[in-house]
Parts: sequence; structure tokens; C-alpha cells
Amino acid sequence: MLIGTAGHIDHGKTTLVKALTGVDTDRLKEEKARGISIELGYAFQPLPGGEVLGFIDVPGHEKFIHHMLAGATGIDAALLVVAADDGVMPQTLEHLEILGILGAKVDAVVLTKIDRATPQRVAEVERELAGLLDAPVYRVNAVTGGGVPALRGHLHALAASHAARSSQGGFRLAVDRCFTLAGTGTVVTGTVFAGSVRVGDRLLVSPSGKAVRVRSIHAQNRPAQAARTGERCALNLADVAKDEIRRGEWVVAPALHAPCTRFDARLRLSATAPRRFRHWTPVHLHLGSADLPARVALLDAQEVAPGGTALVQLVLDAPHAACRGDIFVIRDQSAATTLGGGRILEPDAPARRRRTPQRLAVLAALEAESPRDALALLLDCSAQGVDLGRFARGANLALDALEVPMRRVRAADADYGFAPAHWERRKAAVCEGMAAFHARYPDEQGPDASRARRMWLPQLAAPVCAALLEDLVAQGRLARNGPWLHLPEHKVSFTEAEQKLAERLLPLVEAGGFEPLWVRDLGRKTAVSEQLVRNLLLRLTRRGDVYQVVKDLFYSKRAIAELAALAAELERSGGEVRAADFRDRTGLGRKRAIQILEFFDRIGYTRRVREAHRLRADDMFIRKEVAPGGAAGLQTR
Repeated sequence: MLIGTAGHIDHGKTTLVKALTGVDTDRLKEEKARGISIELGYAFQPLPGGEVLGFIDVPGHEKFIHHMLAGATGIDAALLVVAADDGVMPQTLEHLEILGILGAKVDAVVLTKIDRATPQRVAEVERELAGLLDAPVYRVNAVTGGGVPALRGHLHALAASHAARSSQGGFRLAVDRCFTLAGTGTVVTGTVFAGSVRVGDRLLVSPSGKAVRVRSIHAQNRPAQAARTGERCALNLADVAKDEIRRGEWVVAPALHAPCTRFDARLRLSATAPRRFRHWTPVHLHLGSADLPARVALLDAQEVAPGGTALVQLVLDAPHAACRGDIFVIRDQSAATTLGGGRILEPDAPARRRRTPQRLAVLAALEAESPRDALALLLDCSAQGVDLGRFARGANLALDALEVPMRRVRAADADYGFAPAHWERRKAAVCEGMAAFHARYPDEQGPDASRARRMWLPQLAAPVCAALLEDLVAQGRLARNGPWLHLPEHKVSFTEAEQKLAERLLPLVEAGGFEPLWVRDLGRKTAVSEQLVRNLLLRLTRRGDVYQVVKDLFYSKRAIAELAALAAELERSGGEVRAADFRDRTGLGRKRAIQILEFFDRIGYTRRVREAHRLRADDMFIRKEVAPGGAAGLQTR
């Protein structure tokens, strides 16, 4: 358990921690000379059950509020320290407000320096504190030790009843110190916000992206093989120098490294804010252990009155890391006043269309209490689907544990979810569009998948579009003829003369195999004009009877199916299809082999990956039989 101190300067926070633990948390020469805390201090106390109680002592001076914020983020409970002679002071109130924003409960108020105040004054201060918060008050003389045992007993009981935080999700540590130890190397310390880490793990420093390896761990001031959520942790890191990490950065699991410059959030303005909050106000953003310059764009209001709330977008000068649910505090541009704070709703927020009703509906969904409810609401309001990988990374959670009903589309580079109703509406729109297409172009078989996506599903990712079309084909609502899609009842009609010419041309194309005749040669063989042959073959292409690989060169369905099978064999044996291998396997010249592979890319059977090709849709052709003497014969759907 981690307990943080809070309170005005010179109210005895450091002396109190020393009385409780025996540790003087002021370690800097300047702190000793001036008698005030400047940096964060840490102390630990073993508990009877073997656990360790950690203390984070924060500076009380108004100039060091940013240090206080770095230390208070991530604590489990707080001790509000108030000197009996001074009473409640400005930083008492500001620290108390910051703790409220951070969601850190004040579990006890410690009234120090009671030897310097009369009983009447002590009672007066206690009444003042009772009006501010509901927490037990302990009178303590930290110099003599009076009242310390009772306070220590309260804290030990609190620690015994404290439930450990869940360690689910990827590892995240907010760095608040970085230094070098002789014979050890680079060490970072901070509070573990999420997940767990073990010796030997490989992590990333974010936002820089520097890769590091964990050499050793101290958790709660003890050597350990692992550390988990809620613990103070020191990591000895390999592969990184001290000057490559600084306070405010994160050490995270690699999957969580996604720095960005825009975060959408819910902001609550302090009731004591000096004025109404306006759009594009410059602020200091305190997030994790970082102090970042930012501007605040109001999304659902023109201005915010003190005590009010608004949806906002935090726009940073440079990329930084965050997760959904992270709590932030904002102070004014001069860092003199705490203005308010809130909770991150979505990292990597869009810069455009951020105030549209659709976008505000998304943010309303993300404000749901649980990730499961948030995802369910998000699916309902997102007709274009939800990028599940982005959602999971942003919230640092595993999707499979949420069990939300959806149509999920998973591919190598995509993971999307759709509400079943939205998915069905998309399929209905495609069928309606296909009917209109057939009415307008009755002599065409139908569009291929790429064209169908451009016409009816332009906002969907290619793998999502492919999955939706496959659903329609599987349900019998669409039919596929090679790459062409059409309604099952649609047929391309020909005149009697065209049909007779087709019956002469198709056997000639079929007989050409892997080296078919060009249009001009087909015209000579049939004694028909080149233009007439070309036009009819193009219509046969639309019907799915032949394939045009390049201008004036048409292949039969059987030849293309066999070439596709050979490409698939090369993929299975070598992991990819290269032009030279395909040339050798087919016996074609290099130029023709490249033309065939580029054709496969165009129809979506393969995709170009640098100098090679990879199968994209290996079910476009269905194995039917093995042709005599070799390659598999395939039929198109």
C-alpha cells in the first residue's frame, strides 16, 4: 500500500514520516540547508504480515506543486498534514483539491505541532477541518512522539484491510526518478500503474520508444523477481543511458507504446477557479508523473463556469503516452493555480470532426463505468465499426474478457467489431446497391470486390469489406464468379450472333492455355474484325467467362485457375511468390509471369509485398480435380 502526504509548507510532513518510519526523506543538500522539501521523498515500513507500507513525502511549497503532483499520482491513500498553530493554509486547500481530482481518499488528518498551540486553538483548527472533509483527526507531536503510535496503528489497520489492485493489463510505470548507481547502471523509479513486470522482461520507454531490458527489480524497497500494480518500484535497466530517460516518461509493455498529441477527456473545472474557462486555453497538463504544456479545446461548450464540466480535447506540443481512464490535473499557464482535472476518455483522438454529434456520441459511450459497457455502447453508435485493437490498447485490457455480442472481423492487420444490427444494415445496403448496378449495367456480370468496396463500403477497411462480402456469398444473397460478384438471379444476355461468336472464341482461348492468342490473332482465325472480337471478349470478361490479363490478352478460366494454384503452391513452400520462381514454375517468360502476378494483385488474389507477392484470398478459386499430367484443375465460383 502507498500513502502520500499532503499539506502546506513547514507543517511537518517530513518530520511526521520520519517519526512513523525512522527515515528522513529529505536527501538533498539544499533541502537540508533550507529546511524544506524540494523533491519527492520515499520511506518504507515492514508490516507484521510481511507486506510493506510505502510513504511518498511531497513538497508543500507552492513552487513545487508539480513535484507534489508527480508523487500523489498513483497513491492508495493520503495523510493531510496541518500544523495546529497555522491551521488551514493555501497549499492545504490546493493539495486537498488535487487529491480529490486524483481520486485519492484522505484517510486521516494529522494535526502536528500541537505543542505550539493552545487547546482552544487546536479545537478551532479541528472544527475548521471538520467543515472541509470527513476523516479522523490525530493529534501528533512528531518531535516527542506523542500521538505517533495511535496514528501508526491506524495506518497498519488500513494497510491490512487494503485490497491489492488488479494486475491485469500491460505493464506501465510512471517514471519519477532516473539515476545511475556504480556497478549497477541506469535505475528508474516510479509507481506501477498497471500490469506486472519480471526480471528479464523487455519493455519500451514511451514516448521515445527506446527498447530496454529489466536487469533487476526492487519492489517496495526490497529485492524482488517481480513487481505489480500499486507498488513503488525501482527497475535496473539495460540498453539505456541515464540521459535517455527523464521524469514524466513511462516504461511500458511494447504493445502499449502509442504516443500521441491529442487526448479526448472529461474536464471538471474547479469551483474555486478564478474565471470562466475558454476554448484553446493554454495550461500545464499533469499526467502520470509528467508536467506538459498543452492547450484545451472545448468540444461541447463555448466556455465552462467554475464548478462545471465539459468534454475537451487536450492538445500537446509533443507526443506523450496515456491510457483511457488516466487521471489528469490542469494548472494555469503560469503554473500558479490549479484549475481542475478529469479523466482521459480516448488517447490518439482525431483532430478533425471532433465536435460532430457522432464524435460526441462516441465520447459519451466511452464515459461508461465499465469497459464492457463502454464497448457495447461504442458498437451501438459506430456504424463504421470499432477498431478493437485500438480500443484494447487505449484501455490497456484484453478484449476476450469483455464478452460483448458483436460481429468480429480479424485479419493479419485488422481487428474490428460491429454491432449485429449495423452489420446487417451494411449487407442490405450492398444487396440494394448490387440490384441498382445490374439495372444500370445489365450486360456486366457485376463488380469485383475492390469496386464493390469503392461504391458501397468506402469507409470500411479492406479486410472488413472482404468479410462482409463473404458473409453475403455464404448466405446465398450474392454469388461469385471468379473475382466478380452479382446477385444469384442475375444473368448476362447475348444476342444469337454474339452467342455463336462466343462459342467459336472460347475454345480458341481455352486451347491457348498459358500462352493464349492475342485479339488480333483471334480475329484472323475467326475472320471477324479485331474490334468486334475485343468488344465481345470484354463482355465475356464481365460475365466471368474469361479474364483480361493485359490489354487484348484474355485467358480462360481454367488457365487462370491453374496459374493461381501454382502461385499458391509457391506460397506454401516458400512463404511468398517471387516473379523468378513463378516464371520457372509456369514455364512462362519473365514479362508474362510478371503480368500474371500483377493481374492477381489487381483482382485481390494476391498483394504486393516489396519484391514479392502474398496470397490475400486463397479461396477465390476452388479445387475441383487434378488435370491429366500435372497441375490441379480448379473451377471458379
